[in-house]
Amino acid sequence: QVQLVESGGGLVEPGGSLRLSCTASERVSGSYTMGWFRQAPGKEREFVAAFRRHGGTTTYYGDSVKGRFTISRDDAKNSVYLQMNSLKPEDTARYTCGLGMRLITSSVRNGGQYAYWGQGTQVTVSA
Repeated sequence: QVQLVESGGGLVEPGGSLRLSCTASERVSGSYTMGWFRQAPGKEREFVAAFRRHGGTTTYYGDSVKGRFTISRDDAKNSVYLQMNSLKPEDTARYTCGLGMRLITSSVRNGGQYAYWGQGTQVTVSA
């Protein structure tokens, strides 16, 4: 059972930056996707970004974060990172990392396709 642990959340002012980390308890190999989702109180879970390894690698972003957030992966550390810049109050949410195996492109944005989840980390953007 792979365990995922997120870190890096916190309180930041609008326009600021944060870097979230998600570390897996063991090395993940083969075709896999590590994705970030977020959920604000009273709202549905929203896809944020994903890193998919399938021989090559592909990154995906939600429309609301494209151009501001960057996802990256460090295989040596079994970790995926989410660099968040130009943060807005509407980015406030709990951010959770998920791991899915052998996902196809059309499934990457569907949280229901991910088998493993972390506990999440809170991001609050406020003056």
